[in-house]
Amino acid sequence: MNAQEIIRSIEAEQLKSDLPDIYVGDTVKVGVKIREGEKFRVQPYEGVVIAKRNGGINETITVRRVFQGIGVERVFLLHSPRIDSIKIIRRGKVRRAKLYYLRDRVGKATRIKQRFDRSL
Repeated sequence: MNAQEIIRSIEAEQLKSDLPDIYVGDTVKVGVKIREGEKFRVQPYEGVVIAKRNGGINETITVRRVFQGIGVERVFLLHSPRIDSIKIIRRGKVRRAKLYYLRDRVGKATRIKQRFDRSL
């Protein structure tokens, strides 16, 4: 067994199987585990998926939301143990792979049409 096979087998154990199909443009609610002292709690982070990167164990999504008038983006490693759950709130109808243009838009201009042909 060479090194690459060993790495692949270890990564396969860490992959999560309960993840939903996430597409760019979707509004998602990500439950993030946060440690406070000795306790853990789950903090929800809701926003629009503006980018997806990589695949396999390194797959990430960038989620954008506007909080108190300021755009906040977070990158989540999908197979990380810090991610408790990912729930899809609504599907978005978009025609490109990266939605970085939303950074320049304000207010109602940031809305994305809803898509009904994919299930939640």
